[in-house]
Amino acid sequence: MTARRRVLISGASIAGPALAFWMERAAWDVTVIERAPELRAGGQNIDIRGAGREVVRRMGVEDAIRARNTREAGTRFIGTRGQTVASFPAGRDDTGGATAELEILRGELSRVLFDLTHERVEYRFGTTIRSIDDRGAGAHVTFDDGTDEQFDLVVIAEGMRSRTRRLIFPGVDPIVSKNMSTAYLTIPREPDDTDWWRWYTATGGRSISLRPDNLGTIRATLSYPTRGDERADTGDDDSGRSRDALLRRFADAGWQAPRVLREMAHAKEFYLDRVGQVHLDTWHRGSVALVGDAAYCASPLSGMGTTLSLVGAYVLAGELGRSTDVETALQRYEDILRPFVERAQDLPPGTPRLANPRSRAGRALFHGVLRAASSRAGRRLTTGLFRPPADTFALPDYG
Repeated sequence: MTARRRVLISGASIAGPALAFWMERAAWDVTVIERAPELRAGGQNIDIRGAGREVVRRMGVEDAIRARNTREAGTRFIGTRGQTVASFPAGRDDTGGATAELEILRGELSRVLFDLTHERVEYRFGTTIRSIDDRGAGAHVTFDDGTDEQFDLVVIAEGMRSRTRRLIFPGVDPIVSKNMSTAYLTIPREPDDTDWWRWYTATGGRSISLRPDNLGTIRATLSYPTRGDERADTGDDDSGRSRDALLRRFADAGWQAPRVLREMAHAKEFYLDRVGQVHLDTWHRGSVALVGDAAYCASPLSGMGTTLSLVGAYVLAGELGRSTDVETALQRYEDILRPFVERAQDLPPGTPRLANPRSRAGRALFHGVLRAASSRAGRRLTTGLFRPPADTFALPDYG
């Protein structure tokens, strides 16, 4: 009997466990490592659209995901007096809607995928890769505890700011800034909160959003413009510098800013990140490949991040299962998926500035456009306004 090939996957969020599922079905021995000491339960709302919906159907977890749906009713844009400027109900098909039909918290989806795979896949938490020695026919990996192992393939399924990616592409900075930063935090739900995603635009390019979840809390964001060359703190900030800066920046923003800033002072789940995309000329080198945000993050502005992760994992595993030659399979993965990724990363002109006007006049114009688009006649003319290109990809059939 031929020995099963071994794959090491670094990252246990979305792309990693999804890839683990398909690789195990393709008869590979799968090990998943994760930097965090346990499965990360946090995270904001994400959606699954188009081809991504078909992937989860083929995995048999669409009903499990639907059971954990945030049940967000749709999106409402809020004016300066707290009034609703325009409403857009949640989508009713696989792709459409600012709020997709299938919305779920990142941590909830991660749990669904982990539960699906952990009995047949080895997970190691609190583990990272120290070095990768690609020896042509596989990769020799040294872990942070000093131990080492040989794998036929290593796949980096980490986030946009992947540290392990630097081992494969040293000196390459593939992140393209979208000149915006966003702070994410979870705050208590109050009686006046609704099941709608409420999006408020202040002047100065600032915005505040409040989104319901299925856990009885509210997921809040504070977004603001940043220059491409401007330094910004990112990640979990224990020093308080980022929170202090946000207090100053949003002090006069209006609407629910006082509430969000008050809760931010002691929020346990707080994350600040620069919005960006990842652009690489290739997603593999030797016996190492990239999948998901580490390879081709399209940014939260695209509405396509989770779908790209799920579809990318499916195609990568499918091609590896179809060919005994790893290099051929990795090149096929790129050739098949890259056109879809390029469409996803091609954001509408003016994004994100048009949706985050700096002046009162700009905000008035933005609200006027939204009112027109949300009218009965406008909806017929603007059916693609909140419709990412998630259904422009036909999934291969790998049997």
